[in-house]
Amino acid sequence: MIQGGLLSILLLGFTLGIKHATEPDHIIAVSTIASRTKKLYRSSLTGVFWGLGHTATLLIIGVTAIALGRQIPENLAALLECFVGVMLVYLGVNGMRGSWRAGEADYEHTHKKSFTIGVIHGLAGSAAMVLLTATQADSSSEAFQFILIFGAGTVVGMLLFTTLLGLPFLVTSHKTIPLFLMRITSLISVLYGLYYIIETGSGLITG
Repeated sequence: MIQGGLLSILLLGFTLGIKHATEPDHIIAVSTIASRTKKLYRSSLTGVFWGLGHTATLLIIGVTAIALGRQIPENLAALLECFVGVMLVYLGVNGMRGSWRAGEADYEHTHKKSFTIGVIHGLAGSAAMVLLTATQADSSSEAFQFILIFGAGTVVGMLLFTTLLGLPFLVTSHKTIPLFLMRITSLISVLYGLYYIIETGSGLITG
């Protein structure tokens, strides 16, 4: 039987997980992959695999850091955030190249890419997760449960988003809309990635 206090913490974690999944860098990165799938179930699974990769990293790093009573150095956290920007630029450029090759997509590795993106986002967000969990959980066991339910929230949140993103493929048989989605999400990924690099890079320099 889950105690009322712990249940409240877990519900908070799930809600925060859904909200976390919709942060701009997460949405943009996953969109560059999901917009190339051309099928609703593939688009939906893109979000699921992102959430699994994100959760796996948070569990390993977050629980370990909390159990050892350690914080992740600010410089390392900023460097990982900067790497997210580099990843966004890469995904955007790669997406643009694919869109001009008649919408070419590597279906075989789509879910692996989504999982990897989730892992990278998990690395970049692990410092904040350690701080958040430390303020909510009283033990390593509660920390594990909090991060796990937070991860479940990210899976659900990203699943909902990627499913919505895949809906245009159900209502049209034309290639124009899928290609437009690929190109616009790729362009946004490049621009936001450059912005992200500048923002986090300036933090590293001033720090």
